[in-house]
Amino acid sequence: MSRHGAPQPPSPGSEQAGISARDCRPSLDPPLPPLPSPGHQLEGSPEPWPPGRRMPRQGPSMDASKKVDLKIIIIGALGVGKTSLLHQYVHKRFYEDYRTTLGASILTKVLAVDNTPLKLQIWDTGGQERFRSMVSTFYKGSDGCMLAFDVTDRESFEALDNWRDDFLEKVIPREQDFPMVVLGNKIDLCDRQVPKETASAWCKEKDIPYFEVSAKNNINVAEAFETLAKQALSTYKGIFESYLTDSIKLTPNDKPKKSCC
Repeated sequence: MSRHGAPQPPSPGSEQAGISARDCRPSLDPPLPPLPSPGHQLEGSPEPWPPGRRMPRQGPSMDASKKVDLKIIIIGALGVGKTSLLHQYVHKRFYEDYRTTLGASILTKVLAVDNTPLKLQIWDTGGQERFRSMVSTFYKGSDGCMLAFDVTDRESFEALDNWRDDFLEKVIPREQDFPMVVLGNKIDLCDRQVPKETASAWCKEKDIPYFEVSAKNNINVAEAFETLAKQALSTYKGIFESYLTDSIKLTPNDKPKKSCC
């Protein structure tokens, strides 16, 4: 499929791990840690870790020098260029023709944000309606979400509400301010149907950063991914530090009792 939008597996030597309806496990890169069950407690902590959040790998304190693993997911309608955006960011490559992604595929990217080493595990999802229910199962454990549409396809833009609502309904915890960015792809093409002002107004209403991008010409691709990574890291640190603060607070019943001797 041309118009640099529909997905295709990467070239030999890629880090991609394919996922199908039969096998939802990445074949190369190890998956992120499993989500803890509600009520799971950190060692030495009186409070359970918030349901739906991965247990931190850093240990009992947030060390900026330790690598943080974050899961980023790209969602949007079929053919908007999700795979091409991902390959441009990770491999600095663009392919004219892609085959449709079935289910999801994963690429990883290592970078540093605010002096913190990050390993992004980026999930590229299929946009076909028939796989919608399966794709939504990949939302679990996400730290950030990238909504993509094609500026030459009005329907792909109008579908953003459904994609966003579906994601926020299924992600845990359900937060309206969940780390998210919107990408209007294919600005290198001349037959544009979605004005920049229209897309910007939609994003402003929902307080979501908007980027006009071109996977083909590598315009604003890295900036969009890194903005989302920074948001996700900030949220991750905030939850982690809030949890630690709450876990060490002493209630009146926890205060040491004076001895009568």
